[in-house]
Amino acid sequence: MAIFRHTQDLPAAVRGAVVVIGNFDGVHRGHQLLLADARSQADALGVPLAVLTFEPHPRSVFLPDQPPFRLTSLRAKAHALQDAGVDDLFVLHFDRAFSLKPAEAFVQDILVGDLAARHVVVGWDFCFGHKRAGNAALLKSMGAQHGFGVTAVDPVMTGEGEVYSSSIIRTHLREGRPAKAAELLGRPWEIEGRVERGEQRGRTIGFPTANMGLGEFLCPALGVYAVLAGRDPGVEHGGETRWLPGVANLGHRPTVAGEGVRLEVHIFDFAGDLYGEMLRVRLIDFLRPEKKFDGLEALRAQIALDCGQAREILADTPFALPGA
Repeated sequence: MAIFRHTQDLPAAVRGAVVVIGNFDGVHRGHQLLLADARSQADALGVPLAVLTFEPHPRSVFLPDQPPFRLTSLRAKAHALQDAGVDDLFVLHFDRAFSLKPAEAFVQDILVGDLAARHVVVGWDFCFGHKRAGNAALLKSMGAQHGFGVTAVDPVMTGEGEVYSSSIIRTHLREGRPAKAAELLGRPWEIEGRVERGEQRGRTIGFPTANMGLGEFLCPALGVYAVLAGRDPGVEHGGETRWLPGVANLGHRPTVAGEGVRLEVHIFDFAGDLYGEMLRVRLIDFLRPEKKFDGLEALRAQIALDCGQAREILADTPFALPGA
């Protein structure tokens, strides 16, 4: 999948695509069904399938003081979109100046002028342009003028009658239900980031860890998780992540008077050096809340129990391990 940080002066091969527009935070099952429908339309027309998205997320621009809420960083979003069969990803920089662009100018300048879109696909409630004046009806009207089709996709429901929603996924994660979040996402939720050098206490008790901050990611329930972890090869470089089983603590590390929330990942039977690497960590199941222990020996004993429980859970995980 090719990634473009602009829409001007594009190669001819990526113009004239079926273009799906949205934030796609999470790229959950609802998003995936929308993309599958768009993929069918692109194949029928013999053109590429493209996604047009915005970074940073508009919510973080208009509500900068809110706690981090992202389900997917741009890297994680790109991985999921590539897995969904997207050929090209256009990432437009979103700021207050961009938000002032009238809806009609967005269509004329970007969809028609830059992308030469053959067909545009949006969610039923998609709004765009200054003061959110643009919607599916405006797209259809302008599409008739400029020669592109428009599909506005209805909400996608689960078997239980629940709308697939990034907000619901966030609630499951904050309340310690990663398996329920995975059902809506169609894959385990993951955090990705660069491994930083910590205080290396884990090595002293036999459980070395790779340490990461959460950055702009949503903070799920603090505690211990069974996880799958692997180096991120990067979408641009191709290749699959080799997922390895492990256990992770997300929290303040009260036993050692830690500061700030950190994700500490112990990968089973792994002896390599991960410092400076981009690591993907998928939360599979919540084992227990974080707690303070009476010293490192008590902590070591509990981690051994956590590892045993995580190994049992991960041996039965329904999620495939690409490249393992």
